[in-house]
Amino acid sequence: MNPTIKERIEFWKSSIFDDATKQEILKLESEPEENLIDAFYKDLEFGTGGMRGIMGAGTNRINKYTLGRATQGLSMYLKQQFSKDDQIAVAIAFDCRHNSKQFGKLVADVFSANGIKVYLFEDLRPTPELSFAVRHLHCKAGIVLTASHNPPEYNGYKVYWNDGGQLVPPHDKKVIELVKSTNYEDVDFVAQPELIEEVGAEVDLAYIEGCVNQTYIKGDKSDLKIVFTSLHGTSIRAIPAAFEKAGYSDFHIVQDQAEPNGDFPTVQSPNPEEPEALKMAIDEAQTVNADLVIGTDPDGDRLGVGVLTKKGKIELLNGNQTVALLTWYLIRSLKHNGKLKPNHFVAQTVVTSELPAKIAEGFGVKTYYCLTGFKWIADIIRRKEGSEVFIGGGEESYGYMVGDFVRDKDATSASLIFAELALEAKRNGKTVLDVLSEIYREYGFYRERLISVVKKGKSGADEIAKMMEDFRRSTPEEVNGSKVIKTIDIQLGVETDLRNGKRNKIDLPASNVFQIFTEDGSKITARPSGTEPKIKFYISVHDKWDDGANYEAVYKKLEHRIDAIIADMKL
Repeated sequence: MNPTIKERIEFWKSSIFDDATKQEILKLESEPEENLIDAFYKDLEFGTGGMRGIMGAGTNRINKYTLGRATQGLSMYLKQQFSKDDQIAVAIAFDCRHNSKQFGKLVADVFSANGIKVYLFEDLRPTPELSFAVRHLHCKAGIVLTASHNPPEYNGYKVYWNDGGQLVPPHDKKVIELVKSTNYEDVDFVAQPELIEEVGAEVDLAYIEGCVNQTYIKGDKSDLKIVFTSLHGTSIRAIPAAFEKAGYSDFHIVQDQAEPNGDFPTVQSPNPEEPEALKMAIDEAQTVNADLVIGTDPDGDRLGVGVLTKKGKIELLNGNQTVALLTWYLIRSLKHNGKLKPNHFVAQTVVTSELPAKIAEGFGVKTYYCLTGFKWIADIIRRKEGSEVFIGGGEESYGYMVGDFVRDKDATSASLIFAELALEAKRNGKTVLDVLSEIYREYGFYRERLISVVKKGKSGADEIAKMMEDFRRSTPEEVNGSKVIKTIDIQLGVETDLRNGKRNKIDLPASNVFQIFTEDGSKITARPSGTEPKIKFYISVHDKWDDGANYEAVYKKLEHRIDAIIADMKL
């Protein structure tokens, strides 16, 4: 075993750490050595989704001490940044996961011990409500304890800045520097209770009102039948109330998945990206003849939707289709109401389908691209504030942000807009798939697929690094018979036109992402996950929808092209 790892383990057996922690380390020492190494070989870092990991003892785990150290470092940074303020305030929320409530209280204690005012939610709340609360309560920062859709053994720590968006440079790196320079023995766990204030109903009402205010159709909406599942998560505290306030009365909750539960007992994965997760909702929708299925992840920021087909079945949409439909509906609604301005814009991540950008272009609306993660969309909003107006934006992994009142992906506001789109379609004698088909005919038929390769532990991280290095150094000359004409290396900040060798700088922060583009319009993107032990390959293809072809024919043609790309690249 590496001497540094051994030293860390011995230190965690010292008197600084409590007996429960030391007992857990002793247990790890009786197990296969790789378990102990994985717990201590590195420190948890802030990735695209903050600090996230398996709960347990160790530097590479979520526990009292890693959370305490992170909070101590963040407290120091807040005091540096806002030294002239009479009082610094933070908001804290937590989800349904095991230990989330205790972790939320622990984080509140450390902030208060450092003289910082804390607004602590009285019980679990959706992550986007925390983003909203930061600005609503005039806080300098916010924390939410969540691991989103990860398995039950995970938890996490997302940090938000005073604009309501997650930490971005330079703040994220500076916080990490302070956290790394903070000793575990320097963490102050002794709370000042008078600085901790519980919040709840008042913020709930303001947040729900903000979500409903994004909608366009007013009045009774009982002619749309909806089935909703929170997948045992936090959105049960927001979405039913929001839909009631918006005028939807034919709203059915999947009761077997309504109770928040960190074990997520009815699903293998509490992730609306997984079709199996929405099976119970689809079954109920077929029973009650619903028009729409809505499902969210445990912290209420990701949205999965299923729509009624003309054959009376529920068909699930993927994240790219949902982003395209929401983008189209929002821009078209602004234009229809005479409110679309030249300074309006949308945003999307670099791994998302090009279809939303094509739609925006068709309306004369600018699209800004950013790295994966909604903190980068929030950063664009912050930088454009006062000069340009954000309409909406999303990414392929089932996330969307409607307007700028919440600065993170938000399943509550996005589901309200999607339901409104479905309602309008129904009132016009159409299905959502009819609307999507009309979009495909006008802007091009797009299909995408994500391939995730899981590589766990330190050895897995090394394998992922090598896979990325090989992809960069041995870029194929062609893929599926189509010549590779362009590459984008976001790590180096360079776009290369392989037809003439011309290299241009790109205006994105450095990130380990590499993209190739082919002559037939295919795009393949490789990036390691920032929150899970995976390397992801995003494959996007498109084609014109000729008048003579039907939906199924074009769909199958593009699916076959993706299959061929996967086979050619041996993914």
